Amino acid sequence: MPIITFREALRQAMDEEMARDENVILMGEEVAEYNGAYKVSQGLWEKYGSARVIDTPITEEGFTGVGIGAAAAGLRPIVEWMTFNFSLMAIDQVINNAAKMLYMSGGQLKIPVVFRGPNGPAEYLSSQHSQALQTYYAHVPGLKVVAPSTPYDAKGLLKTAIRDDNPVIFLEGELMYAWKGEVPEGEYLIPIGSADVKRVGDDVTIVTYSKPMRMVQEAARMLEGEGINVEIVDLRSLRPLDETTIYTSVRKTNRCVVVDESWPVASVGSHVAWLVSKNCFDFLDAPVELVSSEDVPMPYNHSLELAAQPSVEKVMAAVKKVLYRE
Repeated sequence: MPIITFREALRQAMDEEMARDENVILMGEEVAEYNGAYKVSQGLWEKYGSARVIDTPITEEGFTGVGIGAAAAGLRPIVEWMTFNFSLMAIDQVINNAAKMLYMSGGQLKIPVVFRGPNGPAEYLSSQHSQALQTYYAHVPGLKVVAPSTPYDAKGLLKTAIRDDNPVIFLEGELMYAWKGEVPEGEYLIPIGSADVKRVGDDVTIVTYSKPMRMVQEAARMLEGEGINVEIVDLRSLRPLDETTIYTSVRKTNRCVVVDESWPVASVGSHVAWLVSKNCFDFLDAPVELVSSEDVPMPYNHSLELAAQPSVEKVMAAVKKVLYRE
């Protein structure tokens, strides 16, 4: 099976869907002639031309609105935000137009649009450009929210998102584009709303998604050396949420740690922790632990920047806490 990067998996997904359906277009800042700020769209402009791969001005609210209108008119736009930090400029369009149009039109207007781009902490970008903003969108009914952790999942989920008749928020970890993984040749789809057990274990369940997956897997390997067998549940989809897979794992291990790059207050991670506490109460042998970013703006200083985020050490400490091995 070929091994490719995360960005190549995303590019394959868009290329295959654009070849399959002429209504699929890509638009955003520098996606065409510059091949994308992170080179995800490399080669697509040369292949499909300026009518389908469209460079936009630096006007997030404007081109996001154009994408929503194009979707209402019958196209299937992929709107790339250069970073989800800039999506805050367009959040009114997403929440008040994309998310609500199907409901407010009585089912007459579908909005098949994908909003994608890099999300989450990066490096040396300080507090305005190094944020995990998934919770903003997972909060909103009418949106689907996807956050893959591997190239395999990224390709299968992006293809599904492009074919979906609902607006989909597609989150790509900013530091994940060079990550490599196996991606099969040929077409495949992964359903939105389906979690994946990335590692089978019996002692404790760790629930996570997106970029923290790599540190969670490293923590699991280190914990195995101490005789602790971790099961890892990758959410993949934040809305809808695959509660069944989460609960099945927790009811087996009787302990749960949730790892999330978001801030802790009213986050995806805190919501999942509450769901587990509520729906697995009779199975839990310890309170659910949440490992999140600290409740502060992201520091610019690199040592402080790392200290503010989840880490292997923090994950291991949380696992030992629910196992009463502190």
